[in-house]
Amino acid sequence: MSCGKPHDTDCSEVLAEVWLFLDNECDEERRKVLAQHLDECAPCLSEYGIDEKLKKLLGKKCSGEVAPAGLRDRLRQQIRTAVLEQAQVTVEQTPTGTTVEVRAARVERRTLG
Repeated sequence: MSCGKPHDTDCSEVLAEVWLFLDNECDEERRKVLAQHLDECAPCLSEYGIDEKLKKLLGKKCSGEVAPAGLRDRLRQQIRTAVLEQAQVTVEQTPTGTTVEVRAARVERRTLG
């Protein structure tokens, strides 16, 4: 998705990470980038609002019920994997460190003038 306006962060990138934003699962720097985009982009803010309402509704309807820790961990990992696949990012943990590979080219549009 793209609203057609130039942003530092592409709309599809923001929407791929909106659940991480809602769950406070992204680092502070990334959170600021996503928040700035949502402040500037009405279509993304609208989509964020829908997701936020859905999350609140699920929380309300499922309140009092706690999923087992193993299930929560598996779901969290599956969501992260899906988000990374959608963003075409591979993260590999090795004994010497972490390797991150981004397969999609990021295109930044700037207006000259």
